[in-house]
Amino acid sequence: MAVTEQIVDAPPERVWHVLADGWSYSDWVVGTAHIRDVDPGWPTTGSRIHHKVGPWPLSIRDHTVVLEHDNGRRLLMRARFWPLGEAVIHISLAAFDGGRTRVTMSEEFAAGPLQWLRTKINDLVLHGRNRESLRRLADFAVHRGPKPS
Repeated sequence: MAVTEQIVDAPPERVWHVLADGWSYSDWVVGTAHIRDVDPGWPTTGSRIHHKVGPWPLSIRDHTVVLEHDNGRRLLMRARFWPLGEAVIHISLAAFDGGRTRVTMSEEFAAGPLQWLRTKINDLVLHGRNRESLRRLADFAVHRGPKPS
């Protein structure tokens, strides 16, 4: 399992504001090419983001579903990208000193052919990808959009 942490110079409410905007995922999640639709109520349990992953013309149309959420603190999702497989992603937010947020993201392949790639090399690749995703998430939380009330 790849586990990545990022300290964000914004409070948890700002970070959650970005996570709660399903339309922003292709802007900060590395590998997501396009968001096709977002279910009403995202990110409540059972809601989905419908996306394309990978480079055109090889991109795959599938979805990510919320398995569990704790509003403002935690999000557990299953991202599908068949025929390659599925991954389970856990994102948690914790208040950190000075009004900042510690974001922890873990990801592991849960089904399909990519599940067989459970190696240290694979974890390093996922860690690198997720490190860049969390950097992008931090940029959105700090610099973009209206502040939550």
